[in-house]
Amino acid sequence: MSIAVVFDSAGTLLRTYRVTKDVVHDVVEEGVETITLTFSCEERALVVLYLHSMEIIREDPDKLLSDFLRERMTGFGIACACKAVTAQEIQDLLHNDRRATVGDLQICIRKVWESCKKESIVALNSGVVVNRDIGGIEFVVTSGGRPFTGARSTISDLQKMGVATYIASGDRTNKLLKMADYLGVPQDNVYGLATPAIKEQVVDDLRRQFDTVVMVGDGINDLRAMKRADFAILSLQQTRDKPAPLFKTADYVIESVREVVDIIRSFA
Repeated sequence: MSIAVVFDSAGTLLRTYRVTKDVVHDVVEEGVETITLTFSCEERALVVLYLHSMEIIREDPDKLLSDFLRERMTGFGIACACKAVTAQEIQDLLHNDRRATVGDLQICIRKVWESCKKESIVALNSGVVVNRDIGGIEFVVTSGGRPFTGARSTISDLQKMGVATYIASGDRTNKLLKMADYLGVPQDNVYGLATPAIKEQVVDDLRRQFDTVVMVGDGINDLRAMKRADFAILSLQQTRDKPAPLFKTADYVIESVREVVDIIRSFA
């Protein structure tokens, strides 16, 4: 029997440190689930910015983030949105914003880096939550992830069993590729900037190639893919606080990514 296992990254393969700043109310928070935050208002969209953290750290903190993005012609990707939104709409919201400053994002980057700078391998991503109701940027966000203990050996053991491994994540693709190299997941099997619909499509496509497809996720953005998979595994390794639909959909609930190997072995 041929088997493919699709992993989300943040919270599933990687322990994630995340800091957000509400630029409207000038409030900084740690540990906010950005997918839940985005979907709590139908006019919001989570946008990943294609920039290096040092580009931001070296810039004048008082500079408007919109000016920085426009001058640098910074690319972006739409990680998720409550409603259908075009790239042009997002670009307009980013470039016309007059609230968020470079300093707002610097705060997030520095806090995340302070939490994970001692790790041997770290993936840092920054982005924003735009809101059409306010006509611009509502939150800035930075996340940093390091592999969970056992993530690398889990991938290795699955591959030794002949199981194909994939990653489908909303994170920036080039950062995912570096992490995938470390974990041992083939680059061709990595899907970055994967929205809930894309994750579902990845699973659907793999079901045409493999006898059994397993989705391993930890957040509401994985729900559609988990429902589409032959088996769904919910990880509580990052946090046990999960929406009820995830528990209802999951065939298995795990506390450690290492448990995936035994689950797959049980029906391989």
